Amino acid sequence: MRQITNHMPTAELQALDAAHHMHPFTTNADLAKKGVRIITRAEGVTLTDSEGQEILDGMAGLWCVNLGYGRQELADVAARQMMELPFYNTFFQTSHVPAIALASRIAELAPGDLNHVFFAGSGSESNDTNIRMVRHYWALKGKPSKTVIISRKNGYHGSSVGSGSLGGMAGMHAQGGLPIPDITHIDQPYWYKEGGDMSPEEFGLARARQLEEKILELGVDRVAAFIGEPIQGAGGVIIPPSTYWPEIQRICDEYGILLIADEVITGFGRTGNWFGSQTLGIRPHIMTIAKGLSSGYAPIGGSIVCDEVANVIGADEFNHGYTYSGHPVAAAVALETLRIMDEEKVIEHVRDVAHPYLAKRWHALADHPLVGETCLIGLMGSLSLVPEKNGSKEFAAPEGTAGYIVREQCFANNVIMRHVGDRMIIAPPLVITPEQIDVMMDRATLALDKAHAQLKAEGLMKAA
Repeated sequence: MRQITNHMPTAELQALDAAHHMHPFTTNADLAKKGVRIITRAEGVTLTDSEGQEILDGMAGLWCVNLGYGRQELADVAARQMMELPFYNTFFQTSHVPAIALASRIAELAPGDLNHVFFAGSGSESNDTNIRMVRHYWALKGKPSKTVIISRKNGYHGSSVGSGSLGGMAGMHAQGGLPIPDITHIDQPYWYKEGGDMSPEEFGLARARQLEEKILELGVDRVAAFIGEPIQGAGGVIIPPSTYWPEIQRICDEYGILLIADEVITGFGRTGNWFGSQTLGIRPHIMTIAKGLSSGYAPIGGSIVCDEVANVIGADEFNHGYTYSGHPVAAAVALETLRIMDEEKVIEHVRDVAHPYLAKRWHALADHPLVGETCLIGLMGSLSLVPEKNGSKEFAAPEGTAGYIVREQCFANNVIMRHVGDRMIIAPPLVITPEQIDVMMDRATLALDKAHAQLKAEGLMKAA
């Protein structure tokens, strides 16, 4: 094991963090009292904290460190690019080799006629780009009234004002005056909790047809686009029924509205194909990308745009962009990430090795007394926590109480799993091996056992 980098004692680091560092999606006052867990280094699929504890990262950072930690090639490429050209913008009739090469490579990988890339620094920025792009597209087509974008409740598309509005999370909309005008939401395709007596196939069609109903309610002359994650990630790894996306595609085609696939999580191998749209048979006009594009080693995002939209937008000045659009260091790291994925056959590893092995271990958790449902596609999975086997799916305690306890037990047992309400989710690095999957699942199972005992002891295994 490598030496831990020298640093101040954990308590001092925690105090400094509490005094000065504002954390995202956090009640900072509560965190200050509890004290953060400080990650000091990482290698492969393992994190090391300031106390020397090794933690298996079942979330690939934040859905992004697909190649695992400590890849020397990515560090070398970044250093070389910093010495050659650390920064230049692409605003003023200039470009640079990393951005050109990366755009070309992405166009080769993307399906259909998605041949153009508008770069950004994150998925949030990219979805802000998409809002302006689709509205400007329709204005240039002589249909300026087509400004409404339809999204889904419990979808996640970022946390900026624009992208946070596209997302359908009520907690985010409650702060800062969201959503902005001309963004509306339909229900999510979450059969397990919302399907009632319908079969998954019936439910998938019913939820997809809400899009058609909303288009007709608002008027086709007002609707610009529909945006959706192929699989809802931050919403709880919600895998839609098989009927859902084909019907969404039919509706978008029939009414001539643009279809945006948010591939920030599902892109670059997560589902066992380069893109989730390929896994689920979606034909988008625009794809949002970020996260796995650089394996999380450098911040970069983008919108992959089809020929039709790019050609229309290209006929006019698009008054939009970011200082770090196509940043040369980030672009160089992303290019190297894609090269490694190709040469090491990472997607084949996901499809043929890691997914089949994880599926056996993951779905075996359906027998656990705390688990009601297990879902897995590629290397992103979820399980629903329930108070009763084959009974109520809801706890009497406030939503998220059980999930938080499981998450804390996971952390205490040195495995990272995330909770979304009373749903646990994983998305490990794509390079994870069967042996490492065993470690992850053994620790996760132990955490579930301990959480179940704690919930019983505290009288929380009660149904609503």
